[in-house]
Amino acid sequence: MADEIDLYDDRGSVLAKGVPLDAISPLKNAAIKKIISMTIRTGAVDMAGLDKKLKTGAIAGRGMVIRGVGRDIPVLDKVNEIAKSVEDMLRVEPGDDTKVELIAGGKRMLTQVPTARILSDYSVGLTAAMGALTHAIIDVCDVSMWDAPYVHAAVWGMYPQNPDPADGAVKMLVDIPMKNEGPGFTLRNIPVNHLAATVRKRAIQGSALTMILEEAAQFEMGNCMGPHERGHLLDLAYEGLNANNLLYNLIKDNGKGTLADVVYGLVEKAKEDGVIKPKKKLGSGYMVYEAPDPQLWNAYASAGLLAAVCVNCGAMRAGQSVPGCIMYFNVLLEHETGMPGVDHGMAQGASVSSSFFSHSIYGGGGPGVFYGNHIVTRHPKGQFIPCFCASMCLDADTMYFSPARTSALYGEVLGAIPEFAEPMKAVAGAV
Repeated sequence: MADEIDLYDDRGSVLAKGVPLDAISPLKNAAIKKIISMTIRTGAVDMAGLDKKLKTGAIAGRGMVIRGVGRDIPVLDKVNEIAKSVEDMLRVEPGDDTKVELIAGGKRMLTQVPTARILSDYSVGLTAAMGALTHAIIDVCDVSMWDAPYVHAAVWGMYPQNPDPADGAVKMLVDIPMKNEGPGFTLRNIPVNHLAATVRKRAIQGSALTMILEEAAQFEMGNCMGPHERGHLLDLAYEGLNANNLLYNLIKDNGKGTLADVVYGLVEKAKEDGVIKPKKKLGSGYMVYEAPDPQLWNAYASAGLLAAVCVNCGAMRAGQSVPGCIMYFNVLLEHETGMPGVDHGMAQGASVSSSFFSHSIYGGGGPGVFYGNHIVTRHPKGQFIPCFCASMCLDADTMYFSPARTSALYGEVLGAIPEFAEPMKAVAGAV
């Protein structure tokens, strides 16, 4: 690949110049590989919540209070010893990448299962952490054989009666394999709100982290073979990593404008850079354009799409307009150029159905609970969900399902990890 790009951050400051396009590939970039590794190995534990569960008998989640089984197990009082025991059990050999860290004065705990434990299934990031935590509490707090099952239930939730331990004590960004839409969907099965909370609601950093995961999933889904690999890397570069400062400039130049202003600005920039050129002038005076490099055009269009969402949702301080922004950006772009919209119409099509699911008679979830694994949003190949994340970062808690409501633990625990907090800087530093 001969393409070269300059990488900029979310403030418009240059991070790296003359970067070969394949240097940001999830298969080669060390920071992206680390982000993906931590995504499937890292858990967040609400130790204060676990302590309360055991004391109140609400051991299997909301609505599952068992009267009379509350146990005064001193989880918080002995949290340091518990964390040390968990780390010792998780570690495979000295010096490996096991990590257990207490946060917020011991009320929260981060767990990172060592890579060596992942033999064939990423679920061990969850199961090993829950298993170690269960045994640590029993051992450190000297829990009797009669009360040990209550500890197991508090840590594992309704598992195994329910294969999904969603009510358990350890939370991960990724979900269990049985809830993936199909092969390669693991990294797409992360709710938007979790990612928005993880980056502390910074729109461009949030869309960057989201697109890194979405595009890495495209490699795992088999969509990046042969000539398609370049197209996906260009999309990641321009929409996800602000290549050549295109995304930042579109937002800044149209910050006091409208969605349509972003469309016009993008078209003018594409013409100026030679990405599109006039093909035919119709009798009405309408000019049809063509792209010498269709993949580069799609990358420009993808950056424009995110910029339009940021301008519109930022102006209203609310995320609910994101499906409409995606739809009308693509409609206007197609009308303005005669060229296909983002992902050759996939983004526009998904915007219609996602609007129905979040706003119409089927609505109720809101943009924050969507993910790339959703039956509606699975069709666009990486460019769609970053816009949803940006919209929820810009949302001033107008949505019922806000990041603070659904995902605060992720922000508190995972937001402290540099690669999650500053993904653009991390990727640029690894080229």
